[in-house]
Amino acid sequence: MKKIQNTDKKPILLKVSLLQMSAATTAIVPLRPQDEKIISERERLIIQVERINQMARELEAAILELKAIANTLNTQKRYPLLKKEPYKNICQYFAVSVPWVKRKPDESFILTTRRVDLFRAEREAALLAQQLRQQTKKRLASQRHRKNKSGDYTKRLFKRY
Repeated sequence: MKKIQNTDKKPILLKVSLLQMSAATTAIVPLRPQDEKIISERERLIIQVERINQMARELEAAILELKAIANTLNTQKRYPLLKKEPYKNICQYFAVSVPWVKRKPDESFILTTRRVDLFRAEREAALLAQQLRQQTKKRLASQRHRKNKSGDYTKRLFKRY
């Protein structure tokens, strides 16, 4: 045992191990990644890719909601500046994109961006309105045609009598 002096001058007895005195004679073997660890890292990567893309979808939805709210304010003219000034849009729109991760055929990934189509809803509404107008015109034309045919038939019947 080794004696260590305390500040109070009382000896403290400590056991000293002989193992503490020996020097290390072997090197530490570097760790090698196991196959299971590689698979779990790949799974983590895929989960992160999915998370980024989900957040991009949520961000795109939030941007489109912002546009819808601004359009509502524009049509209701509740925005304070619109009462004093001539009609003015409350929000301007420029090209917008969100981060997006694409998977390549070789199972690798590309971090890129995806364009947010701010005016898709308006285009779809205009296309639907155009299709409905065309259907209405066709329906009216076919009704007139049937009316004319039935009118011709009744005229012919009355001519016989």
